[in-house]
Amino acid sequence: GTEALPQRGALPRRTGRSRPAGRHRSPHRLTVPSDAPSLILAIPGPASAAPGGLADEIAASARLSCPGVDVRIGYLAGDVHRLEDSLQFPAGSGGEFELRAVVVPALVGPHPVHDEAVAAAAERATAPVMVAAHLGPHPLLAEALHARLADAGLARSSRARGMSIVTGISGVLVLADRGEEAVKAAGVSAVLLAARLAIPVTPASLGDQESLQFALARLREAGAARPAISPCVIGPETRAEEIEAVRAMLGAPSAPPLGAHPAIGQLVSIRYGAALTRVAMASSAG
Repeated sequence: GTEALPQRGALPRRTGRSRPAGRHRSPHRLTVPSDAPSLILAIPGPASAAPGGLADEIAASARLSCPGVDVRIGYLAGDVHRLEDSLQFPAGSGGEFELRAVVVPALVGPHPVHDEAVAAAAERATAPVMVAAHLGPHPLLAEALHARLADAGLARSSRARGMSIVTGISGVLVLADRGEEAVKAAGVSAVLLAARLAIPVTPASLGDQESLQFALARLREAGAARPAISPCVIGPETRAEEIEAVRAMLGAPSAPPLGAHPAIGQLVSIRYGAALTRVAMASSAG
């Protein structure tokens, strides 16, 4: 089940209130007990289809923010390293926490198929586990989208040099994964990205021609007839061919997916910490 709560006093503490300057600032670090629940990173698709090293890079980044926490990787499909296998625990006490694991989906927003797979695996766990929130919306996602546009030569990495966007680009189409809820989540990142770049930015849903046409019309109305594409996806949850199809249809340049950008690992640790805080507060209230 997913209802078990940790004992009182299990609230994770953040250390260090200031963050050093720099493009990839150090994340807030969580201080948790040595027997804190495992952090299980849930990756869509099978291990065989995941881009080389992507999950390992995200997990390594999360470990920097959660020193001492057992970080594991579980895939939502395939025959090896499956999420449900990562949620099998030996019988016995979980230490200070009854909760044995927090599953953090590697998803920036809602996804009907992958969310259902995560929930089903959590239900089959042999000990109490909890599913954390999606990684977005969060300001770190806008930072990562900006960085990926810069990686593709479509934007300048710093806002301190005047115009952030390169010549020839007048707007950005933020591609969310399918579904209205995913577009809503990406819309928050689009607003934050627009503030960073000082140009129109609009979200649209992959696999939804009506959503794409509506977004393009909004960009044209805002004077952005030459948009760049900014995929608001990590990668494994989406077929690369779908992004390429949009790029080809528009004849527009595209940034790469977010992948293992440092912000993704930071967000994984943030969602893990928030989950622990939530159950600890519920336990104290009870």
